Amino acid sequence: MADEKNAFYVVQKGDIVGVYKSLSDCQALFGSSVYDPSITVFKGYGLPKEAEEFLSSNGIKNAIYSIGASDVQANLFGQLVACPFKQPAKEKVVGKTFPDKRLQDIVGSTSFSASQRSQFKLDNFMEVPPVSSYCCSCILQFDGASKGNPGIAGAGAVLRAVDGSLVYRLREGLGIATNNAAEYRGVILGLKYALEKGFKHIRVQGDSKLVCMQVQGLWRTKTQNMSDLCNVAKELSEKFVSFQITHIDR
Repeated sequence: MADEKNAFYVVQKGDIVGVYKSLSDCQALFGSSVYDPSITVFKGYGLPKEAEEFLSSNGIKNAIYSIGASDVQANLFGQLVACPFKQPAKEKVVGKTFPDKRLQDIVGSTSFSASQRSQFKLDNFMEVPPVSSYCCSCILQFDGASKGNPGIAGAGAVLRAVDGSLVYRLREGLGIATNNAAEYRGVILGLKYALEKGFKHIRVQGDSKLVCMQVQGLWRTKTQNMSDLCNVAKELSEKFVSFQITHIDR
């Protein structure tokens, strides 16, 4: 017999799915009704670690209330203002070149992959609508430069909320690199961080026409280094639900 200490309950009410540790925790959903056809309850034992990671990445933990995005009505919460995230801890500066490293070592790994997202599914449930894109959208502005081309180079990125308020500022020392490589490292730095922070919709802006056109597949890359960096940027861009990159004049 399964251990009741590891029991959990999956509750669906309309388009909303909740996970509870005990049946008493979700008793309030039923109210005074003995039977509510809109509510379905399933019981399981030993919530898999993969499921916990998926729920933590895609759900809202420890919320006092939760509601489907499609059910949110105007003025439901009264007057709201945009609330930027906290400024992150100072970014680690890397002052090295990477001529012989594998590409994955150069840019690191991201927190969410397409395969991870598809591993866990809630069978027999209606498809849950996505969270409002406003709260998981950002604007990425990137830049990079070198003194000498090639020369001592650095890259930077700024992630902003959709209302334009500052979210995160990032920078990275690159050692010896070209201007174009530094521009690519700037956009890669920003895309990685946006994925790590859970953003799903992103608009990218930069003054490097080469980067913007190559990432869109409109221009061909002429060197292996540019091709490798472009492929990394494309792979990261495909992890977002929506991605747009725009060239901004200097």
